[in-house]
Amino acid sequence: MTEEHRFPCEQCGADYRYDPAKAELVCDHCGDVRAITDPGPWKADIRELDYRAAVDNLLPLQEMEELQVSKCPNCGAEVEFEPDTHATECPFCATPVVTGTGSHRQIKPRGLLPFALDEKAAHDAMNGWLGRLWFAPNGLKEYARKGRKMQGIYVPYWTFDARTRSDYSGERGTVYYETRQVMRDGKMQTVRVAKVRWRGVSGRVARFFDDVLVLASRSLPKRFTDALEPWDLSRLEPYQPEFLAGFRAEGYQVDLADGFVEARQLMDRQIERDVKFDIGGDRQRIHRVDTQVSEVTFKHILLPVWLAAYKYRGETYRFVVNGTTGRVQGERPWSTWKIALAVIVGLIVAGAVGYVMAQSQ
Repeated sequence: MTEEHRFPCEQCGADYRYDPAKAELVCDHCGDVRAITDPGPWKADIRELDYRAAVDNLLPLQEMEELQVSKCPNCGAEVEFEPDTHATECPFCATPVVTGTGSHRQIKPRGLLPFALDEKAAHDAMNGWLGRLWFAPNGLKEYARKGRKMQGIYVPYWTFDARTRSDYSGERGTVYYETRQVMRDGKMQTVRVAKVRWRGVSGRVARFFDDVLVLASRSLPKRFTDALEPWDLSRLEPYQPEFLAGFRAEGYQVDLADGFVEARQLMDRQIERDVKFDIGGDRQRIHRVDTQVSEVTFKHILLPVWLAAYKYRGETYRFVVNGTTGRVQGERPWSTWKIALAVIVGLIVAGAVGYVMAQSQ
């Protein structure tokens, strides 16, 4: 689902929007500027929530909210409408969406990274990325260059903290060399052959995981959003709806328990690296790892993404831009005539080289 927050201008009544360059609310109609309200010291801390209490539906009611949504029939994104809106276009795939009557109860976001790039900067970054794709259709490049504005969307994520303690058993390998006599080119030669001597080991590693990041949306391909990393989570701001003025915020589609399953996979990969380091030696074999996880907490946060979805010759192409760094990812379009031209040129060059070599012999 996507949600849009509106704040009327105190001077003229038009809508404010959050300006990434000024980090303030700006009215495009009369130019009035308004500072983001100080949340106060009691709200300024982005507090972690207890994972077990959330899974058991024991979170305080003030940590929850209910939203009215409609589901995109193409990509599955859940879009929230303004009360006077009856139809719109899905921001994720450009498919027409009509209003529905569904609702979604979710955990409120605790923090967000505000947009640092405005729409023009994001559009320039996308055009630059497309321009470096030689095999992309020129028509799509031109369409994207002159196309409609990109949409700024806050994408939902989970972050997890946890303390782990892992007991393991395995083997440490030490490389040594033996000399052997082998026949090469009709002559006996002495060669060194690497061998590994294995010794059983066991031990324990411990680690505190801080802010393991997990995407909580299914509206965009995960390979795109993963490639937008890294995100500087040290710059998270406490959630305030003013940061969303002029933007949309998508509700999460990956629930908390499923998000923690993915977080555990990320943790386990790091624990495996820790175990191999602890085993030491030249080679490592891991036979068993038993991990105890405790003190699990989480946050629901929003990260800024500029999004463009274009329909070109019957196909939908989506591009995403990290709203803080300008990093771009998207569907890589291919031009069949450019590929054919490259093949023809390659064949001509290969034929010319072959002709020159034949003439020189």
